[in-house]
This record gives sequence, C-alpha cells and structure tokens, in this order.
Amino acid sequence: MNIRNIDLNLLVVFDAVMRERSVSKAAQTLALTQPAVSNALNRLRRMLDDPLLVRARQGMEPTPRALELFAPVQRALLELDQCLVKPASFDPANSEQLFVIAATDYVALLLLPRLLKLLERQAPGIEVQIRNFGPENPEAALEAGEFDFAMGRFFDLSPRLQRQLWLEERLCCLVRKDHSQIKKRITLKQYLALGHVWVSSNERRGMVDRWLQDQGHQRKIVSVIPNYTTAAMVVAETDLALVLPERFADDFCQLLPVKVLPLPMELGAFTVDILWHPRHASTPAHQWLLERLSDVASLMEVE
Repeated sequence: MNIRNIDLNLLVVFDAVMRERSVSKAAQTLALTQPAVSNALNRLRRMLDDPLLVRARQGMEPTPRALELFAPVQRALLELDQCLVKPASFDPANSEQLFVIAATDYVALLLLPRLLKLLERQAPGIEVQIRNFGPENPEAALEAGEFDFAMGRFFDLSPRLQRQLWLEERLCCLVRKDHSQIKKRITLKQYLALGHVWVSSNERRGMVDRWLQDQGHQRKIVSVIPNYTTAAMVVAETDLALVLPERFADDFCQLLPVKVLPLPMELGAFTVDILWHPRHASTPAHQWLLERLSDVASLMEVE
C-alpha cells in the first residue's frame, strides 16, 4: 500500500473512533454525521483488509491490527498538527509559562541558582520545575510531554531526540578537611583503603568503578545517597570519601569543613547534554529557554 493512495482524513476518523470506542461519539467529536464516520471507517477497513473495530458489549473493541496502528497514527497526526500550526509569538518578559526540566541532582545544583537569577531579570513570570530522574531513557517521557527538556548524561539514545552539549566536566575527590590519613593528595592505595559514599539514584557503578575494575581493583561503598548535598555533609563528619564533579566541589569547601583532592587516576572529562523532542524544535518558547540554558553554561565557563 502506498501512502499516496490514502486519504489522511480516514486516519483522523480512525483516531477519533479509537479514542471514543464509538462511531456516534467520534462523529460528535469531529462535527460530522454518523453515516459519514461509518463510511470513512468502512473505507479504511477495505484498504487495510481488517475490521479494525468490532461491536462489543461495552462499545467497539479494537482488533490487534487497530491496536498496532493506533499509537503510530496518533504520533503522526500530532506531528502534522504541530508542523502546520503557526507557532505563537513568545514574549518572555510577560510570559507566565511553566517549563519542566528533568535533571540529575548535580545538574539541578549547577543550573537552578544561575538560571533563576537570569530569569528574574529577563522573564520574572516564567516558572521552572525540576524533576529528578535516574539513568532511564527519557524518550517516552519527552514524547508524552511530561517534561520539556532532559539534562544529564545519556547513552544509547534514539535518533528521534535532539541533543545539544551543555558542558564538559571532570571528577575529583572530597574528604574531611582534617582527615587523619589524607593530607594534600591521595594515592591509589589510600583511596582503596577508605570507605566511600556513592551518589546515585539506582546505579552502583560509575566512571571510577569501571576504571578500578579494569585495573583489577574494587572500592568499598559504605553508603549510597541520592544527592550530593547530603553526601558532602556525611563526608564532613566522617573519614569517608566522595567522588563528585569539580564544578561545585569548591562550593562545598566554602560551606563545610571539607577539602578537594585530585583523583589518583586519570579518567578524562565527561559531557552533560540537553535533550528535547523534535516537536518542540521550532517552538519559540522552547527555543528561547534552550538559549538561556546555553547562557548559563557560558556563565559557568567564566566564573
């Protein structure tokens, strides 16, 4: 079957009937007569050689073929709608739009103070909501509109998502300032002898652990904590060590009796990316916020 031979209006009818599970209700939704909807549904049935929906006690029951088609048809119609509708103008100074960003604890700590300070001057009515998420692929949530952007480290991403580098980062080690065993530097032997705090939502291995495994070593994880602020407070009161990104390690040194040391291994830098779904690519509001996120990254480079 060739797409050129299909009347796209038939897919609009199919989508409405699938959602309503009723020809009469679909007709009301589409502002059409019931015979017109029935006729369109019958045309699509003949084209696809499948009954698609059959009468049942609780309305109309979709066939396996209809269920297989429903989600792709919905996505296609939504993307067509987004493509054809002219984007509304966006005035950040007067906007009260809510943006939802899925971010790791690390990204939220870096991003929010700087972004909200910037928005105070440029867009005081805009609200930003941060939602934490783990290492799961964010594609489904972005596609469903649960959040506007996702920020963090991502692997094995779908090519459907759009991606932009936010910043590059390196890891360091945090220990108590008056640590009895660690002075100005830490050797690999000392590092392995310490107990460690690991910050993670549900992972147990990171860059350090993969390097250690390649060298035939393993560190002792004493506690798994979901955020860096709590972990740094634990380190300030114990002889435990914490691996964390360099960019805000110095902030903890100003707030807590802790010190920053280079790791006893060379791991190189890692990247933090911004992700969004293609349907937002031409939306002025999303484009504006994406530019502000880039502004925040630029500010951190000169701080």
